[in-house]
Amino acid sequence: MSEFPFAAVVGQEALKTALLLNVVNPQIGGVLISGPRGSAKSTLARALAAILPPDGQGQTPSFVTLPLGASEDRLTGSLDLQKVLAERETTFHPGLLAKAHGGVLYVDEVNLLPDTLVDLLLDVAASGTNIVERDGISHSHPARFSLIGTMNPDEGELRPQLLDRFGLCIEQAGTMSIDERIAIVQQREAFDRDPAGAARRFEEAQAALTERIHQAQRQLAEVTTQPWVYQAIAARCEAAGVEGLRADVTWHRAARAYAAWRGASEVEQQDIETVEPWVLNHRRTQSPEQNQNPPSAPPPNEPPSEGNGGASSSTGSSSTTNASTGGSSDQRGEQGQWGAMPPQAQSTIQQSTLNLADTPNVIGQAKTADTPASAGKGRVFGKGRSRVETTRLDGFGTLIANRGQWPWRTLKMRKTQAGQPRAHLVLLDTSGSTLGQRLLGQAKGLVEALVRQAYTAREQVAVVGFGNGGVVPLLSRRRAPKRVQAALEATTGGGGTPLRKAVIEAKRLIHQWQRREPGLHIRTYLITDGRTRESVADLGPLGDCLLLDTESSKIKRGQGARIAEQLGARYATPLSGHPFGHQGWETP
Repeated sequence: MSEFPFAAVVGQEALKTALLLNVVNPQIGGVLISGPRGSAKSTLARALAAILPPDGQGQTPSFVTLPLGASEDRLTGSLDLQKVLAERETTFHPGLLAKAHGGVLYVDEVNLLPDTLVDLLLDVAASGTNIVERDGISHSHPARFSLIGTMNPDEGELRPQLLDRFGLCIEQAGTMSIDERIAIVQQREAFDRDPAGAARRFEEAQAALTERIHQAQRQLAEVTTQPWVYQAIAARCEAAGVEGLRADVTWHRAARAYAAWRGASEVEQQDIETVEPWVLNHRRTQSPEQNQNPPSAPPPNEPPSEGNGGASSSTGSSSTTNASTGGSSDQRGEQGQWGAMPPQAQSTIQQSTLNLADTPNVIGQAKTADTPASAGKGRVFGKGRSRVETTRLDGFGTLIANRGQWPWRTLKMRKTQAGQPRAHLVLLDTSGSTLGQRLLGQAKGLVEALVRQAYTAREQVAVVGFGNGGVVPLLSRRRAPKRVQAALEATTGGGGTPLRKAVIEAKRLIHQWQRREPGLHIRTYLITDGRTRESVADLGPLGDCLLLDTESSKIKRGQGARIAEQLGARYATPLSGHPFGHQGWETP
């Protein structure tokens, strides 16, 4: 069945224009479409293929879809072993990156893409070249394309490195008027009854869009930019707190593309303001000095659409749970003076590397020499975690070494390592009770030590704080950064201890991550003084979980041990007679 016509989609003018601008100027870098299920994300993205104008050679740019379950070879291409054996020459089979060159690479649910494919996309996006290497043989080809991705934010986050690679980001709202909902359903039903007829009805509008894109592409080279434009964009990027200069460069390209789309000869104020939210949505780290609300939809000369009345698949809204809501009155009563304490800052107190009495390395790989004698032996990755190094026949290397001769006279072996990737989820208690005896500052130092170890081991980490009656992300999941002190210093302590909310949020994150990467091993660290009477027994275990009890009272309440037992977690306290965590931890 044909795709739903681009011009038939009701509303969504901001998204339509952002997609069209990327066709006008592919150097913008693509579009990330974030929104709830059923909001026409995939429909509009796929419909773009039908209105792409021919290039200078008369060829229509390709529109290639990358499935979530694609293999690395399917993405990058592969070398033909049979040709090596039969004809003693190597042949490259192009992958999706080669097919997308000069066109569009589309990824539905891009936030669920496996990390191995994300890494490959990042490498190619940075260099514009795809290189396939195997046993001394390599093949390279240009791979420049616009990347279009869709995602539902309720189903997990997108890695920051890939997020920044998208030139523009459109955040769709899940709400719409009754009239819009009716128009969408009616247009969808008409298309389902007669797809060919629907295509004919919008054929003229589709052709008009294609022609207008072609005109804008020719106009783009004629668009000029006055000095005030550079000043305005630089000032707004600085006010938004964006990192690096990619936002500035993208903003210039998008503003020029929009001016060309309007048929203008130079960039004007409306061009800057129209594309501003799309450039900054995923890059802004702070509010601008002046609270401006630039239009998210284009000015009146928007893309032509016949009657502007079509629709994609029916839309809906998905309800989400706000994890930062206030704690219950019962909990605040339990906390007494701690629960009533307003948020207060407490500086990080640096801690030494986290060592457990029964676990030499909590994070990362134990040091084992790479010697022939150690091949096939386990390597410890924390408690109950191992990676095994083995050897196997390297078929490709063997074929090359024997130059196609049979039987083989030389065998080539390859060392392989089998093991699970690992991520670390840190839950940090920031309630009012942690402000006494500077426990919060010391706990922050413990988090900093954990992140530092994960950075050394090149592993991923996420940090979530729970206090002040709510749960807030302090560090989204990513490869551990070299420094995390700034984020920790900005974290205040106070209010009650929403332990149940923290555990529920942890279970949600674990489910999301493991759904995306079924082989991912997640270790959870619950850092708390246990000052709560909430029970979490009914929430079930947290898998590989370690509770680090920071209570320092002379008379222990023992709540940390109770919580650990309810969560099926290991339990650890600072070694007796030593300052907080400086000489390691022990498991009673």
